[in-house]
Order: sequence, then structure tokens, then C-alpha cells
Amino acid sequence: MENGTTRQVRTLILGAGAAGMMCAAQAGPGCLVVDHAQKPGEKIRISGGGRCNFTNLDIRPECYLGENPHFHKSALARYTQWDFISMVSEHGIGWHEKTLGQLFCDDSARDIIEMLRAEMGPAELWLSTQLVDLRHDGTFVATLEREGRRIDVRAERLVVATGAKSIPKMGATGLAYDIARQFGHRVTETRPGLVPLTFPDGRFKPLSGVAVPARVATDRAAFDEGMLFTHRGLSGPAVLQASSYWREGEAVEIDLAPGTDLATALREGRAAQGRRALTTELARHLPQRLVAHLSETMDLSGNLGDLSDARIAALAEALGCWRLVPAGSEGYRTAEVTLGGVATDALSSQTMESALVPGLYFIGEAVDVTGWLGGYNFQWAWSSGWAAGQAISAAQGTS
Repeated sequence: MENGTTRQVRTLILGAGAAGMMCAAQAGPGCLVVDHAQKPGEKIRISGGGRCNFTNLDIRPECYLGENPHFHKSALARYTQWDFISMVSEHGIGWHEKTLGQLFCDDSARDIIEMLRAEMGPAELWLSTQLVDLRHDGTFVATLEREGRRIDVRAERLVVATGAKSIPKMGATGLAYDIARQFGHRVTETRPGLVPLTFPDGRFKPLSGVAVPARVATDRAAFDEGMLFTHRGLSGPAVLQASSYWREGEAVEIDLAPGTDLATALREGRAAQGRRALTTELARHLPQRLVAHLSETMDLSGNLGDLSDARIAALAEALGCWRLVPAGSEGYRTAEVTLGGVATDALSSQTMESALVPGLYFIGEAVDVTGWLGGYNFQWAWSSGWAAGQAISAAQGTS
């Protein structure tokens, strides 16, 4: 009910992104979703080149990072990729698998946003709304500013689904962390994830636009996918994946010809075409511009017939384990996700509810759960939002 500038709701959800809208779709009546953006689901809209990589066929617990490697298992097991695929299909949204189990809309990411809006049913949605103040006096009281006036919203339950710091141009902030700390929750170290790596002095600028299949490895994980040279450094799926496991000052090791036995190929080339230049032979396996760049730091002179077995072995090893130390990453500006977040030690893995403040929930990217590239983070949004929404609906049914 409205009472001057005060509004009473059962559930207030901060954030109209993937997790927030999914939660609203499950939470039952009396739900209000607010967001500072002008439209809901903006990260959904821009994802996957506008077609939204909405989940992955191969969702597994080991594809997620976090301080507690087990926390995410419950939600992902209770609301799976197959559950979300069923919802998508029930709404008549065409989809297809691209690579490595990644599922995309046939037409537009907006189809997913419209689906979630429909699933939200009677839940109210306030956009272009700013959170001015938040307090708790037995119920949650949020002071909101919209359409030039301030409104106090009282809620029995509060769901924080405001995301994290990645892609600030979309309005991303650390608001969830501020709210968590306000209510006594710990926040783990945060840093950009799924982000291009940079190198000093425009090292790879001459190679900008060159793409190769590669195996990119850190001390903790390795990924076989595409790698792209940019004017800033290295990008592409293999690099983005590895970046979530990389730490400043550490090296990455790159196999420039994964799945190819370069030593055998060079020996066979030596036997068949001994007068062929080594660089010409390597250009059969690698882009010519990359071969030219490598020749500046590796000895690629001479013909195949001039190569000893020892030199072939050394060259194959160098190309299979190209060791580089990035200067840094492109940061939150281009990061697809934020690593770290609200610590899970004071959250229920079943319901996402706070163990410190009853009725307080944290879901989605705000939580210290980060998935791989390829639909894993959207699935965490769906699963964690569903878990919280189901718990709220059940609690309202018994209250």
C-alpha cells in the first residue's frame, strides 16, 4: 500500500539483471524489483554478440572458482541448465549450440529478457531508480529516488542482485559489497576475470588481428581455444579463460600448435623438402605474421635441411611452451566477470540467505562464485536466483 512516501512490500530485489529477474519470477506475490538502469537485463542484451550465451550443456562444479569450491554445487544441481533450456523452449525461443556446449539464441538476447519479464508475472519493476539509503529495524527500509521524489520502501525480505564491478560503462558498481559489509558480511578479494591480458610497449601491436588456436596455461589451469593478438596484448577465449586463474607477476605458457607434433612435422619436412626455408615451413602451421614476429626473438634462420634433430626438438619445445609475463589486464573496463565477492561462509548454499541477518539474500555475480567463459555465469545467475526465489516463496507460504 502507498502511504505518502512510504511503500510496504514483501520482497525487495535490488537489481533487474539475470539473477534478480529470475528470483522475482520465483519469489511469489508482493515483489518489487528496482534498478538504476533505464532498461532491465542490460548485460543480457549485450552478451554473446547480442544473442546471449545463456547457458552451457556442460555445467560442472569444477568450472567455477570461489573461496569455497563446494558452495555453488547445491543451487546448480537443483536448477540445472536443462531446467533453463526447458523454460527457453517453452517460450518458443529458438537456440543453437555454437562450440564447446555454448548455447545462444537464434535471434536476439532480447528474447531472454522478454521471457524473464513474462515469468516475473505480477512483480513490479521500477527502473531509473536510485538507492539512497538502506537500513534494518526489524524490516528492511530502503530509501529510493525515482521520478524526482524519494520513497521509503519497507520489505520483509531483501535480495541483493546488483552484480559486481565488471563493465562499469553498463553502470556496474560495488554496491553489493557495501551492503554486505553494512550487514556484517565479509567480502573476499575482487579482481577482473575473463579479461584480456596486456603487455608493455605495444609488443604485439604488429600482430593485431591475428588469431590462432592455442593452449594457454597458468600454474593452475590450461585452456585449448582460440587466441587473438590485439594492439594491447592477448585476448580470445583461451586467454580470457586463463586470465581468471592468472595473478599479476606470473607467466603464462602458450602452445602455439596444440594437437600438432611440430617436431615430427619438421623432420618429415626436412626429409621431403630439405631446401625449403624454415620460416616457410612454419608458415604452414602458424600465421605468417606470427612467424615473422617470432623470428625476432627465436633463431628461425636457414633451411629445413640445415636443422639437426636437437635443434628441431628445441624449436618445437619453444613453440609449444612460449613463456610470457603479462604486464597486467585490461581491468574491469572489459572484464566479463568479477572474481571474488560476498563471502559464502555466512550464506546458505540452499537458499542464498544470510546467516547473520534473516531475510537478507545475495545472488548472482555479487557472490564469490565465478564461472568459466561460455554461459557458466548466466547459469549461476539462473540457479542462485531460482534458489533464493523458491526459498522466499516457501517462506511466504508458511508465514
